Amino acid sequence: DQVFCFTPKGQLIQLPRGATSVDFAYAVHSQIGDTCVGARINGRLMPLRYELQNGDQVEVLTARGGTPSPAWERFVVTGKARSRIRRFLTQQLREQHRDAGRSTLAKAFRQEGVDGSEKVLEATAKTLKQASVDDLYVAVATGALGPKDVVHAAYPELREVRAPRMMPAFMGQSLTARSPRGGAPKSESGMLVTGLVAGMDVYYAGCCHPLPGDKIVGIVANGKGVTVHTKDCATLETFAATPERFIDVDWDLGALARGDAKVHKFIGRVSVIAANNANALAHLTNAVAKHDGAIANLKIVHRQQDFFEAIVDVEVRDVRHLGQVIGGLRGAAGVAQVERAKA
Repeated sequence: DQVFCFTPKGQLIQLPRGATSVDFAYAVHSQIGDTCVGARINGRLMPLRYELQNGDQVEVLTARGGTPSPAWERFVVTGKARSRIRRFLTQQLREQHRDAGRSTLAKAFRQEGVDGSEKVLEATAKTLKQASVDDLYVAVATGALGPKDVVHAAYPELREVRAPRMMPAFMGQSLTARSPRGGAPKSESGMLVTGLVAGMDVYYAGCCHPLPGDKIVGIVANGKGVTVHTKDCATLETFAATPERFIDVDWDLGALARGDAKVHKFIGRVSVIAANNANALAHLTNAVAKHDGAIANLKIVHRQQDFFEAIVDVEVRDVRHLGQVIGGLRGAAGVAQVERAKA
């Protein structure tokens, strides 16, 4: 079953039923799809997830420097759009890891007072069986290698003489943690998480912003505790070669039922496309506040004459609370599209 739509110049674009403006943009040209930030359907600004109908005239709005959103993958229907989005997100994630790993290693070499130049890192990458320096950076950022491991591989004389360390008993296992008093260990924000060894540090991943109610998994980092990700987080692909680092974790439903976690707030991230006018930010702020949320950070990532796209970090209690905030934002004046963002 197909739908037939038109560009403003009259070019016919044939798409499968259920296709959206993003599918249309990629059908016109891959570059247009990659830089798409909005669409006018028959002259009206509409959400990118709007399902196109026969005869619709679609004007794709692009922005210089625009990039695909992770949210698009949840509603596009054409193979071309889906493959381009996945390709971009995989590359973007690698670049983020590369930059983070570079910064971490530079700091580690400075702390030891030794040379961490590109020439040194090239030799060290070979020693550690990494295909390139970029692969070395990624390995550090994802926790596959510790920064000290890299420094010591480059300068073995700095390595301390220690007795061999045993592999932690929890690696690759699903354990229920117990603190000395019989409770479960608390994460850094106070939320109770089950499935951990008592005393382990717990962190919430900044790539997917897990919230109570999300299905989650833990990734063990040597010497860094456990980082909690949502099970659909794209970052997990980088750990596919080390399945022993995955650990089953879950939210402590007992604590949630007792209300222990109500005072704790988590960061939920949303992407908003709205009309570019003087009251736009006030409308967003009021919509969030009406649903007992608080904006922790707001960044405008694209702006054109008549609309803008913003990434908004909102303090919420759980997934349900974030859903209420998103519902409020969708009803705010001038808002064309709101989606949960995980990057």
